[in-house]
Amino acid sequence: MIRVQTEDFDPGAELEQLRRNNGGKAGAVVSFMGLVRDLNEGDTIRQMTLEHYPGMTEKALGIIETTARERWKLTDVIIIHRIGPLAPDDRIVFVAAASPHRKQAFHACEYMIDTLKTDAPFWKKEATASGNRWVSTPPVIG
Repeated sequence: MIRVQTEDFDPGAELEQLRRNNGGKAGAVVSFMGLVRDLNEGDTIRQMTLEHYPGMTEKALGIIETTARERWKLTDVIIIHRIGPLAPDDRIVFVAAASPHRKQAFHACEYMIDTLKTDAPFWKKEATASGNRWVSTPPVIG
């Protein structure tokens, strides 16, 4: 399941839905939740605004989901990414993988968040005391 949305999400409710959707087939559920930082490059962040290209973004996330399902034995996947203005400590991204075995779920979850950070077309603008600036996404290491 993929969602790009302005609304906040409840990680507990998302995980519970993922668990319920598996009908006892999953032995593990692994998740990652990213938050908006209040400090970047030495500057206090007042707000971060995320923009995306509708259609292109969902397609890129779909490729990430499909690749994860092809590489690892997964029973279900969640990818949620927020757009629009966000404040420090707001939830920004959530990925989860359910699998019969924990290692498969861990590897899939790590792959999804790392690939999302480099391959999904999101643009981030930070508002700081010295003005607004676009954030370049750092390359994934590892």
